[in-house]
Amino acid sequence: MVHMIDRVTLHILDGDSARRAQLARLAFAAGHHAEIYANTEELLAHAPSGGLVLAHDDPPGLAVPSLIAAMMRAGQWLPVIAIAEVPDTVAVVSAIKAGALDYLGVPQQIGPLNDAIARAAREAETHRAQRARAAEARQRIARLSLREREVLDRLAEGCSNKAIARDLEISPRTVEIHRMKMMGKLGARHAAEAVRLRIEATGLDAA
Repeated sequence: MVHMIDRVTLHILDGDSARRAQLARLAFAAGHHAEIYANTEELLAHAPSGGLVLAHDDPPGLAVPSLIAAMMRAGQWLPVIAIAEVPDTVAVVSAIKAGALDYLGVPQQIGPLNDAIARAAREAETHRAQRARAAEARQRIARLSLREREVLDRLAEGCSNKAIARDLEISPRTVEIHRMKMMGKLGARHAAEAVRLRIEATGLDAA
């Protein structure tokens, strides 16, 4: 039995036209909409704002990480499900580390495809929330002066005011002033909150 799930737009990225057509037919049969692309450039030129990318990982372990990196540079992040004829462990690890939400054998039936889409859609919401927080944290940190940013970086490494003062060759009192200004600009009530903002901001690169 095919489970009913929300209709999504599947952006199918595959250099093989026959497989693209097969996947599009499967997507439509599963009740989704499909858009097809022969390469990453086509996908980025189309600049889709929603949906899921179903991307053939060819060459294995390289194509999907490269796609995700290109989307990040273009500011067009979409959740990615990687597919391959025979998923290889090294390629799967590489794609998941790069940010792919799932990695499947090329789907032949509606059930496994819908299961993967449902999982990816749930995870995508979490990723979107993380990225929204990261973007906001990055905007706040961008307001800091270079010195305030240096104080925050060292605070995040667990340094005390005295250690920061030694490292930056300024007085502990000056560190305290920079720290107070930094906290004010970040809207942070305490050091842990400032450190969390810094971790969230750098998380945008890691995501």
